[in-house]
Amino acid sequence: MSPASAAPGLPDLSDLSDYAHEWALVDVETSGLIPRHHRVLQVAVVTLGPDGRQTGAFSTLLNPGCDPGPVHVHGLTAERLRGAPAFGEVAERIAALLDGRVLVAHNAQFDYDFLAHEFARAGLHLPVTRRLCTLALNRRVDPPTGDLRLGTLAAHYGVPQEKAHDALDDTRVLAGILRASLREAALLDLPLPLVACPPRQDARFAPKPPKTPCAYRNPGRLSAGNPLVQGMKIAITGETATARTALVARCAAAGLNVVGSVSRHTSALVAGDAASGSAKARRAAAEGVTVLDEPAFLRLLDDVRPGTAHEKPAPAPLASGPAPTPVAAPVPVAAPTPVAAPVPVAAPVAASVPAPRPAEATTAERPLAGRRVLVLGGTHPDASRARARIVALGGAAAVNLSASVTDVVLLSGGERDRRMARITSLRVPAHDAHWLAGPAAAATGSGRGPAPRVLPSGGVIDLPRAQGAERWHVSASWAQQTRCEIDLVAFVVDEEEQVSCDEDFVFHGAPESPNGAVRLLGDGPTEQTVAVDLAALPPAARKVVVCAAIDGAPAFGDVGPVQVVVAPGAGETPLAQVTVDAATTERTMLLAEVYRRGPLWRLRAVGQGYDHGLAALARSYGVDVAD
Repeated sequence: MSPASAAPGLPDLSDLSDYAHEWALVDVETSGLIPRHHRVLQVAVVTLGPDGRQTGAFSTLLNPGCDPGPVHVHGLTAERLRGAPAFGEVAERIAALLDGRVLVAHNAQFDYDFLAHEFARAGLHLPVTRRLCTLALNRRVDPPTGDLRLGTLAAHYGVPQEKAHDALDDTRVLAGILRASLREAALLDLPLPLVACPPRQDARFAPKPPKTPCAYRNPGRLSAGNPLVQGMKIAITGETATARTALVARCAAAGLNVVGSVSRHTSALVAGDAASGSAKARRAAAEGVTVLDEPAFLRLLDDVRPGTAHEKPAPAPLASGPAPTPVAAPVPVAAPTPVAAPVPVAAPVAASVPAPRPAEATTAERPLAGRRVLVLGGTHPDASRARARIVALGGAAAVNLSASVTDVVLLSGGERDRRMARITSLRVPAHDAHWLAGPAAAATGSGRGPAPRVLPSGGVIDLPRAQGAERWHVSASWAQQTRCEIDLVAFVVDEEEQVSCDEDFVFHGAPESPNGAVRLLGDGPTEQTVAVDLAALPPAARKVVVCAAIDGAPAFGDVGPVQVVVAPGAGETPLAQVTVDAATTERTMLLAEVYRRGPLWRLRAVGQGYDHGLAALARSYGVDVAD
C-alpha cells in the first residue's frame, strides 16, 4: 500500500482540520551530540500557519565560545562563527517565534534539548509546550523508503534539497516534508505523535556530576578477618562521623565501588548505627552481607588489596557486506533476580487460527516474506497466535496501520475495528484467519531496500561495526493507549546483572546515564527509543537491558503487541525487528538486551514479563528505590 504523496510546493492544509496547528519548524547545527556539553552553532526557525503557508522566518550563525566540533559535518569553522552573536543575544527573538506554536523538527528531541539548554544558560524560559517529530510521524506513516533520513524523505516527497546540514535550508526542506507527511497521516487517519514538553528553564537541570566508574571486578563478599579488595561493592547506611562525600571519595580513591543499595552482590554494608533497622540493614541481614561499623571499616580502608581490572573488549573487525545472519542458537536469557515470582510469557493457543505446519516455517518456504500483516479483532491470545504464525511464515506482524501494511487478517469482531473504513478505502486486502494456512507468495520489488531481519523472541543478532558504527537505537512502539501510559527504561549492568550506580538506571526522570552513553528519547505517545553509544560505555558495562513498564492499572495483555526495532541511529535503515507478544497479566517487560560477547556486541530479543511494577524491577538490578 502506498497512499499518494503530497505534491511539492505549498498545498493548502486548511481542509485537514485535525492536523491544523500553528507550527514553528526548527533546525540547529551543533558542536556535538550531548546538549549539556555541546553548543548550538546555527539556528533557523520557520513558522507556518494552520494552512501550511509560511508566516515568518529567522536564521543566524552563533558564536558558541568553544571549539565548533565536527567541521567536516556542518562546515562551520571558528573563523565563520567569529563575530556572530551569542545565543543569549538572539534568544528573545527566537522565543517570540516559538511562543504559542508546536515545535517541529526532524528528530525533535535533539533540537528541543539543545534549545532548552541554551535558553537555560541565558536565564530564559523556552516557550514550548508541545513538539512534533517528523521522524516519528514518518515512522507511523512508514513510506516506501529505505530509511527515514531528511534527504531520503525530501526525495520521496519531491522536496528539493540544496544544502544539507545548513540550518536554513534544512528548515525549508522540513516544511515541505511536514506538509506532505500531514496529508499522508490524514489518508491513514493517524493521530499526530505530539509530545508534551514540561518547563525546562533551570540551568541546573542537567544530570549531577557522574560517578567515576570502578575499574575493578567485584571479588565477592567480605569475610570476617579478611581485608578489603579493590572492586568490592560497598553500601553505606545511616549517619556517619565522616562526611558521606569524603567517605565515598576515599572509597573511590582506594578502588572500591560504592553502591546505593544492598543486594546479594554487595560485599559489605557500612552502618553508622548497626541497630538502626534501616531498609539496607534489613536487606543485608536477609542476604547474609557483612555489616561493619564505621571505625572498623576505616581501619580496613587503610589496607585495600589489589583487585582484578575490568578487561576492555578487543576491537572487533569492521563488518562489510550484507547484514549478519541471526545466531541460530539463542543464548539463554539471564533474567534479573526477581522480587516477585516472574510470570513467563507463554504462547497462547487460539483454536480459530490454523496451527503452523513445520514445513512452512522453514527458510525454503516463506510465503509472507516481504509482507507486513496487521491483525484485527479476536481475543488477545487469538491475535497473539496469529501474529506468531505470520512471523513463522516469514512476514512482519504490524502493530499499527501504516503505509507499509500489505495485508489485514480479520479475527472475530475485526470487521468492526474503526480502522476498517480506512483500510477499505486504501484497498488493502483483508483475509479471514484461514488465509494463514496457505497465503499466496509475496510479490517482489517493493522498492524499500533491504528489509529488517524479523527475529523471534530469544533471537540474537550481531551488531555490525562497519565504518565505525557505534551508536544504536532500540525503539519500541505500541498501539495508542487511553487507559495507561507506557514507559521505556534501560539498565546499564555489569557481569553480575547489577547497576554500578543508581544513575545507570535510565528513565523519564533521569533520561541519560552519567556519561551520556545511554539516553532515553521520547518520540511520541506510542513509541520511545533507547540510544546506546557502545564506544562510550564504561569497561564494567556488560549489558544494556531495555524494558517497558505500564504506569496505570492495565497489564500488557490489555496493551497488546510491542514492536521492537534496532537501527544504527535515528532515521537509519533498521537492522532487525521483533514483535513482543503473548503477554497477559505482566506490568513490566524485558524487551531486548544489548550485550558484549567477546569483541562483539549483540542484540537479543527477550520478551520476558513480570507481574510486579517498575520499582520492584529496578530493585532487582540493584537500584536504590525509596519505598
